[in-house]
Amino acid sequence: MQYRIDKKSGKELSVLGMGCMRFPAVLGVTGKKKAQALVETAIADGINYFDTAWLYAGNEETLGEALENLGARNRINIATKLPILLVKKPEDFDRYFNETLKRLRTTFVDYYLLHMLTDVSTWERLQSLGIREWAAAKQKSGAIRQFGFSFHGNRDSFLALLAVYEWDFCQIQFNYSDENFQAGLTGLNAAAERGIPVVIMEPLLGGRLADSLPKEARGILSGAKMPEGVANTPAAWALRWVLNHRGVTVVLSGMTTIPQIRENASVAGVSTVHSLTKEELDVYGKVRAVFSAQNKIACTGCGYCIPCPRGINIPGVFSAYNSSYLMGRLAGWQQYMTSAVFTSKKHGGPSLCVACGRCERHCPQNLSIIQQLRLVRRRMEPFYFRLLIAGVRRFLGHTGGAKPKGTVS
Repeated sequence: MQYRIDKKSGKELSVLGMGCMRFPAVLGVTGKKKAQALVETAIADGINYFDTAWLYAGNEETLGEALENLGARNRINIATKLPILLVKKPEDFDRYFNETLKRLRTTFVDYYLLHMLTDVSTWERLQSLGIREWAAAKQKSGAIRQFGFSFHGNRDSFLALLAVYEWDFCQIQFNYSDENFQAGLTGLNAAAERGIPVVIMEPLLGGRLADSLPKEARGILSGAKMPEGVANTPAAWALRWVLNHRGVTVVLSGMTTIPQIRENASVAGVSTVHSLTKEELDVYGKVRAVFSAQNKIACTGCGYCIPCPRGINIPGVFSAYNSSYLMGRLAGWQQYMTSAVFTSKKHGGPSLCVACGRCERHCPQNLSIIQQLRLVRRRMEPFYFRLLIAGVRRFLGHTGGAKPKGTVS
């Protein structure tokens, strides 16, 4: 494992961090034994940065229990997040933070983030509630070691946020599919110039740069040469691209199996700054072109848009829609039925949407979800498909009734 220096704290952080949001779960319940095995393997492979959040159901508790069982708390760094969308009054800062400490079974947090900070106006709202004074007091007491934010807005908003506070670190989305998305390369370099450590999320674009690449893109990668000792996989290529950038301190990967940890750790062991050759960079350009041409909706599957008031599994239907282009319409329909439609409480897809806009207000990617749900319905729900769904819904006791006013069509 390689380590990079957090210039604000002086800590050595593993270049590969573990994103805990995707701990293995069955029916929404995290498998604690499996999660502990993953944490133990990660630590053994040199990973010392673990990212979770108050909003990840059961996640902080699972990580805290695993670290306590392993006696590993003081050997690693915990990063977790304040759910700023839920903060309405000054007392909420302590309420959520104290619950986090209890869940994590710890007395301090190494890296504490404002979760989903998108613009200066949101920061100003938090300031009016006393976030500056609260954070300063927590840092003085040692309860919070480093204070930062995770970002989900546009580039200009990110640059403005860098200037309004002396941040200890920040977290942005960054991957080779689009280096200008959100904060992008410009934001990464701007933070680095200020000496602010940058943690990268979504290096695999919610796994789609690993598991959902078109056949043509996979062929381009498999035909290119990988450094000795590193498996030639799409995930390895994606991680190497991010680690090639000087401003990156830690790259988070939502590893769900021990082989994934082993593979990613091997990549992290050889990937240094500016180590990619011109030929390798050309490979990324070719893959990016193929991927972009067939990737219709840039959803990362983060889940912030759900639960939908109408019960639509929005990330699920978007993923199936993209799969219908990447892997063929039949494969997309199969995924749509099994992982999208029948995970909905109302056993339906985009046709249930009433355009309330709640999903769009919570989307970190700022997607036009309502409009895109219309596109999904047109492709994924032809008339004979809707007849099938209607029959299934009647069988399951959902008579449907009149179409609600404002329903997507």
